[in-house]
Amino acid sequence: MELTQETPDLSAYLAADDVIDHDHPHVRATAARLAGKAQDSYAYARLAFEFVRDTIPHSQDSGDPRVTWRASDVLEQGTGICYAKAHTLAALLRAEDIPTAFCYQRLADEGDGHVVHGLVAVRFNGAWHRQDPRGNKPGVDAQFSLDGERLAFAAGPKSNEVDYPVLYAEPHPVVLNALKAARDRPHLWQTLPTAL
Repeated sequence: MELTQETPDLSAYLAADDVIDHDHPHVRATAARLAGKAQDSYAYARLAFEFVRDTIPHSQDSGDPRVTWRASDVLEQGTGICYAKAHTLAALLRAEDIPTAFCYQRLADEGDGHVVHGLVAVRFNGAWHRQDPRGNKPGVDAQFSLDGERLAFAAGPKSNEVDYPVLYAEPHPVVLNALKAARDRPHLWQTLPTAL
């Protein structure tokens, strides 16, 4: 699959905003702590990925009813679903000047429908590489990789699953609106986007 930038302006993939608030003191402190352990930007990106994947539980896996969407809130509350974890990883990477985009998959859900899954893409060596910080569990083994994708889920065309090729500079409005409108995770589960 060929990934396509929503905008040709690479600086858009470094920007801070209300969601990807990499100028927030908590985000800056976390980024600085991780950067202190890294020899280069590649090592930093791997550390940031593993930090978000492994230390911030996916709220569905942990049973946490809270809904987070802003990167600093995810770090402070220590919980989030795939979208929120992607926002957090993007903030940490952008804090260290690593271009990061938002990308999505349409996956079959546990019933007979579909749900949009969120991940990120990082830019290294002139190319974009998708990464999934969702969090591992039995049957899910996402890894940071620039040599072939190691995502949590592979979209299967037989189930009408889709890898969306667009790389967004900001979280998709459909995703962000669902997060902001949810009073708790059970409510969010009823209103998750089914397509972009």
